Amino acid sequence: MKHVATTVLFILAILSSPAWAGDARVINPKSGFPEGPLWHQDKLFYVEYGSQTLMTWDGGANGQFWKMEGCGPSAVVALPTGEFLVTCYDSGKIARISPKGETLAEYAKDNQGRTFLGPNDFAADSKGGVYFSASGPWESDPIVGRIYYISPDFNIREVADDLHYANGLALSNDGSVLFLAESEAGRVIQFKVENDGSLTDRRLFVRVGQVDPESGAGAYPDGLKMDSKGNLYIGQYSKGRIVVVSPDKKLVRTLDVPSPAAPNLAFSPDEKTVYVMAVDDQNAAPYWGKVYAVPNR
Repeated sequence: MKHVATTVLFILAILSSPAWAGDARVINPKSGFPEGPLWHQDKLFYVEYGSQTLMTWDGGANGQFWKMEGCGPSAVVALPTGEFLVTCYDSGKIARISPKGETLAEYAKDNQGRTFLGPNDFAADSKGGVYFSASGPWESDPIVGRIYYISPDFNIREVADDLHYANGLALSNDGSVLFLAESEAGRVIQFKVENDGSLTDRRLFVRVGQVDPESGAGAYPDGLKMDSKGNLYIGQYSKGRIVVVSPDKKLVRTLDVPSPAAPNLAFSPDEKTVYVMAVDDQNAAPYWGKVYAVPNR
């Protein structure tokens, strides 16, 4: 029995071990702070905060799809119309972009006339609406982050406030729960999604440093993505690691890249590959980094 138990433990250790850096394939070796990716229509779309661009990768080459100086793009989302939205973290706007990469409109205020402070990440629902986070300033003291909901007719309303740097967003597969990375608190929280898109029942989901002790007490959760099994993938700006957490809040595995920060990610259509946005130079603009393709195992 001891031999069997040892064998089982060895197998479990292999299954729970991280995808090592040697498994990571670089698909863009020099990207100016890649962030907020999306797989859409056979291409990977991702923004470059430091280079002010929206990029694509078609499996062979990277290309510029859109650019807006001063925007500070942080995420991209596709709309049912074929258009895109981009969060402009620096200019405090949401940019709407045509399928050809043309700027169609910019939104700077909610339906109460209040401006956005640090628009950051998106999560699209099944009704044609989109949630986006507004982090507030990139510093630890203010607790002023918010979540907004953009209806299909572009009515933008606040649905949550008092968040300690509201960052990555992800909806559960049935759309009933919205997850948020509250970065400066080192945790991921969740909300119940009501029929009208409003949010209730705020509560803790996980503290990253507790569910994955190797991420450390200073774990800084960033981008979030949900896979088809209901596992939540948590990017980090504090480590080159994606932490995968099950619906029952258990550590499934980790995916590592050879960069000091892995803030965001996207899946290939079959979910066998995770495209990891990584930053190498965290100290100086344009914050050069890389885009990796990592086996999802």
